[in-house]
Amino acid sequence: MIVVTGAAGFISSCLVQELNKAGYKDIVVVDDFSREDKNKNLFGKTLVAKVPRNNFFAWANDFKDDIEFIFHLGARTDTTEFDKSIFDELNLNYSKDMWNLCTKYQIPLVYASSAATYGLGEFGYNDDHVVVEKLKPLNPYGDSKNDFDKWVLKQRDTPPFWAGLKFFNVYGPNEYHKGRMASVIMHAFNQITKTGAMKLFASHNADYKDGEQLRDFVYVKDVVSVCMFLMNERPESGLYNLGTGQARSFNDLAIATFHAMGRTPEISYIPTPEDIRDKYQYFTEANMQKLINNGYSKKFYTLEEGVEDYVKHYLNTNSYM
Repeated sequence: MIVVTGAAGFISSCLVQELNKAGYKDIVVVDDFSREDKNKNLFGKTLVAKVPRNNFFAWANDFKDDIEFIFHLGARTDTTEFDKSIFDELNLNYSKDMWNLCTKYQIPLVYASSAATYGLGEFGYNDDHVVVEKLKPLNPYGDSKNDFDKWVLKQRDTPPFWAGLKFFNVYGPNEYHKGRMASVIMHAFNQITKTGAMKLFASHNADYKDGEQLRDFVYVKDVVSVCMFLMNERPESGLYNLGTGQARSFNDLAIATFHAMGRTPEISYIPTPEDIRDKYQYFTEANMQKLINNGYSKKFYTLEEGVEDYVKHYLNTNSYM
């Protein structure tokens, strides 16, 4: 059996679909399953069990001999939440328990870290283990992810294979439930559909023009492809960046969305909300060399390719992956 946590969420549900597509049917999904809007992400997928998040470790102790691999992608991902205790419980301590389970029963593990660990990028965006202790995330979410990475790197006892994936700006199908935390592509699609125009955040940094803030936007289909590669090939254990390696502007993103919708671009700029202004990343770009050096050779979607696929095959029809 293959276990996927956070399975009703965005990336995890896309991974379940990719596992099904590859012929894996013995999939155990773990989540709290309390939100019907998220549960739609699992409709039509082949599963052998749905295990509530709070019951997982008791379940795993009973079925430990049947578990072949665990993708621990479930987490509290709200970057605007500032209650540290929530992140300690759901991101840090739950992940420690998952690591210990996989170590005890020698189960390979891939877990979700985040590019939020890099903060303002003072130390670059390199997935070198040496830099992890120096990183300064900008919010409790980023802290929780970096705290777990730091803890992991201190462990002498490990699963037989493990990888922590530092997700950059992931977008794509199955994020309908995410609200404010959905990708800018989805917000752009909704705004353009409703008003015919798109409002982006203005720059409050003299080094960047309005809309020219740069992020590494990675399509969820590439994310799940990397997950499959890690499960099948099991290269060197460690932390891995997961972006495209190419930073693109929000203007590029908006224009790509307009074009995918067959619309003429109409972009204006509004002030960045004050509650996130001092924690706003103006540049992110994943150094992808470690993953490439470890054998991953598949070409990533360009921003234009990913946005076109997302808009035409999912957003236009409100479809799921």
